[in-house]
Amino acid sequence: MTDAAATLEQILDDRYSCRGFTSEPVPEETIDRILRMAQRTASWCNSQAWQVDLVSGQATAAFGKHLTDYVLSHDMNSDLPAPERYDGVYGDRRRASGFGLYSALGIERSDQDARLHQMLENYRFFGAPHVAVITSDAGLGTYGAVDCGGYVATFLAAASSLGVATCAQAAIALYSDGVREHLGIPDDRLIVCAIAFGYADAEHPANAFRTERADLGDVVRRHG
Repeated sequence: MTDAAATLEQILDDRYSCRGFTSEPVPEETIDRILRMAQRTASWCNSQAWQVDLVSGQATAAFGKHLTDYVLSHDMNSDLPAPERYDGVYGDRRRASGFGLYSALGIERSDQDARLHQMLENYRFFGAPHVAVITSDAGLGTYGAVDCGGYVATFLAAASSLGVATCAQAAIALYSDGVREHLGIPDDRLIVCAIAFGYADAEHPANAFRTERADLGDVVRRHG
């Protein structure tokens, strides 16, 4: 293994979805470095479908309040179709992830108030000082959304390499109109997801939780 491969492997091993941030802002030069690295993401026909609405400081708190109020008073309305169902192993993984998180937080399945409070933390960005909202050009359809997924993955790895914690959040896309309304995003942009980022609160119990990854034999079919 080359040194570069070992470094990348370590970055991928270390990265996790942070659900408890400190209020310390990330320096502007660090944010710009993350964005420059993410901009190198490969895309279909080099279309670079993504655009980023970057929210920081007091604007993050205002955005979080708007979204929380919106979620409590509106039905879901996503620009992109949500999964129809989680069958078989996908449902198993989803349940294991949710159970692991709520166990780390000490929230019982029967405690509906605590579960609602934790769900709403998605829309407060878990206290992160920054959030990047990722959108795609509506005319690029599925391929634009796929390109944005690649951008998000690169952003997460780039941030981790610089000691910045992240959480990719599809939850905000379930209330696309609320996001669009607050940030003034035009109708020809599809709300794909957000990335909350900042510095991890090492004492937050949610940050002790880690998901598992499937074995290669479960996901790779070899031919030849």
